[in-house]
Amino acid sequence: MKIKTGDKVKILQGKDKGKQGKIIQVMLKDNKVVVEGVNLYIKHVKPKREREKGQRVEFPAPMDVSKVMFVCPRCAKAARVGHKVLENGKRVRICGKCEDVV
Repeated sequence: MKIKTGDKVKILQGKDKGKQGKIIQVMLKDNKVVVEGVNLYIKHVKPKREREKGQRVEFPAPMDVSKVMFVCPRCAKAARVGHKVLENGKRVRICGKCEDVV
């Protein structure tokens, strides 16, 4: 997967199409990501003790990685991520539009 935790991404599909957010968690086995402030769902929680109130907990749900696209920090455009091997043998990620090292 070419997207990592902490990357800024743009949502391509779904109810939050066009929004941008930061990746909180990457689930490699499920091919899903959790984006901060996007794809929010509400879970109703029952009270655990007597005299306690129930709650509505809002949380970001995981979404498929194919529905998000990396946003380059330099050119601020949604772009594909490529890889390049430098002269010292280090492998780095590069932006598909401006070809800058990410």
